[in-house]
Amino acid sequence: MPIAWRCVPSLTPPERLSVLSLLDRTEAELGREAIDEGRRRAVVHGRRAEHWLAEDAALVGYASATPGAHATVEMCGGGVDPALLEALRRRHQVIDWWTRDRADAPLGGAAVRMLELLRVALPVAVEPVPEGAVLRTFEPSRDATAWLAQNNAAFADHPEQGAWDEADLAERMAEPWFDPSGFLVLELDGRLAASCWTKVHELHPDRFGEIYVISVDPAFQGRRLGRLMVTQGLQVLARRNVASAVLFVDESNEPARRLYASLGFGLEREDLLVRFAGST
Repeated sequence: MPIAWRCVPSLTPPERLSVLSLLDRTEAELGREAIDEGRRRAVVHGRRAEHWLAEDAALVGYASATPGAHATVEMCGGGVDPALLEALRRRHQVIDWWTRDRADAPLGGAAVRMLELLRVALPVAVEPVPEGAVLRTFEPSRDATAWLAQNNAAFADHPEQGAWDEADLAERMAEPWFDPSGFLVLELDGRLAASCWTKVHELHPDRFGEIYVISVDPAFQGRRLGRLMVTQGLQVLARRNVASAVLFVDESNEPARRLYASLGFGLEREDLLVRFAGST
């Protein structure tokens, strides 16, 4: 019998606890994140969204949908549930659904985007800082405005990272994992030219590192600053005694993929964004 899903615009405190418990159990079972970090944060902070719940005495399924021209959906565990898909089709003309571990366009959908999860063993050779440049750690009171401008310019056409504001930055800096010593910025010609923000997954059994955000201002591209910042970030992670590091890259970003391959990154996982037509 198909799971029956119900949608709520906000979670009650007991529902929030049940969802977080389900996410934690799923992560322990899968050995990876159960849902996108931003969607988990929305549960933690009690944000409004299309929260989809499936219950059978207890909570057995959760999904989050972000309304828009294309509703963007992810289900706990990264799969696709036919009953939930039909319910979403009655509400939305187009559904973009994130599937993890490369589920190949299930249930008649079409893959429209792929993210690759890459991993590299540490340490790696480090690119030296060029003469006249200053590499230092991020200082929120000094750098927040300049960093947002630099990062948003670098990701101007990116669906997730291209429109951050001060609240987005502050929220991430308030996370328990945030460590300013792992957030590097590069000053060149009197400007903030590039940055590399790293993260350590302290609670994961394998305790690995991540290149969380890497960006180069378009005005400074072509100077090998991407290689410089990635290797400097990986060095920071190696100094924190993690054995490997990961990052996500769009499969369509050929220059970035070539850079990461040259540094020894290998493919670990492929996540597909699958598009479904609604029935409205």
